[in-house]
Amino acid sequence: MSVSSRIEELKRKHVALSERVEAMQRSPGSADAEIADLKKQKLKLKEEISRLMANV
Repeated sequence: MSVSSRIEELKRKHVALSERVEAMQRSPGSADAEIADLKKQKLKLKEEISRLMANV
């Protein structure tokens, strides 16, 4: 897998997580711990994207 395709894959995952977090935040009764976990996953993806982009 090329670096650019890996970056695109990570970006798609990041967007999907963003949409999931937004939906959960709008939904009453969503678990704060689960939302926090998803946000951590988003941050890790963003850091990985940044790291890969710096090496392109």
